[in-house]
Amino acid sequence: MYSVVRSILFQLSAETAHELTLESLAAGARLGLLPALAPKVPNLPVTVMGIEFPNPVGLAAGLDKNGSAIDGLAALGFGFLEVGTTTPKPQAGSPKPRLFRLPKANAMINRMGFNNKGVDHLVENVKKAKFKGVLGINIGKNFDTPISDAALDYVICMQKVYAHATYITVNISSPNTQGLRDLQYGESLRQLLAALKREQALLTKIHGRYVPLAVKVSPDMDDEQLQDLARCVLEQEMDAVIATNTTLSRDGVADLEFANEAGGLSGAPVKEKSTQTIADLFAILGEQVPIIGVGGIASGDDAVEKLAAGAKLVQVYSGLIYQGPGLVKQCVNAC
Repeated sequence: MYSVVRSILFQLSAETAHELTLESLAAGARLGLLPALAPKVPNLPVTVMGIEFPNPVGLAAGLDKNGSAIDGLAALGFGFLEVGTTTPKPQAGSPKPRLFRLPKANAMINRMGFNNKGVDHLVENVKKAKFKGVLGINIGKNFDTPISDAALDYVICMQKVYAHATYITVNISSPNTQGLRDLQYGESLRQLLAALKREQALLTKIHGRYVPLAVKVSPDMDDEQLQDLARCVLEQEMDAVIATNTTLSRDGVADLEFANEAGGLSGAPVKEKSTQTIADLFAILGEQVPIIGVGGIASGDDAVEKLAAGAKLVQVYSGLIYQGPGLVKQCVNAC
């Protein structure tokens, strides 16, 4: 059935189809229609970051930036959802068009630019949702906040989402906010993570609960940069690493329509880079810091490959667009 739905959606622009899908999922949840339509996903519980996940397959951040379709997405059988990226203030993001399909490569290119309605709006949506499962909230900085002041934006978001998140993801790896990836390296990274860990300790006392902090990283770091990041993650006692975000590489798609569009490439072409990043991180982190694997998962075998490389959990996004909600069950069954 999804092949029919996809053929209709693919007649629309990528961003229009995205918005329509979220609106349909939200409406389906309100009307109670989705449980009868969604595939039945088996329980496969796993404990990571001290959290029990019903199964190890989650939704990656970026699909539901404002938390507007949490209940609808939850009905698809995910073991966890991650919403966002959200920022302290609302922002429009990059000019349209900014989302492109590359169907011959099962890929997407986006330069959305953290378009979202702001953290207060997201929190209100989270509070309205009936979903009581594992919810990650992905936070970022506003485009016009200088990199030197970025920590303040992350702290503001942490303070506002802390009471409503099962875990919080620090997004420092989107290629679509100028200078953001500079926060992945050297002293900038250390200062940022140290500030966030201090805030986490304060918020733990205020709220009486510990909310783990994950950091989402790029697949485009060289060996030295990746090793430095891993050491910093260990030093600052981060709770998890999410590997990876989109890539600036155009390997495997260079001859396709839209390949020259600026932005991050996701989907099948990033699979190997993502899996290699997971393996390289695991070689340093071992069992000390869990890794959540994301990037190019379009089948159960792809999910298993990420787990074999060292990931404890996986997330899907582009694969869901091309394969449909049956991908969740397929991945859980394979795990």
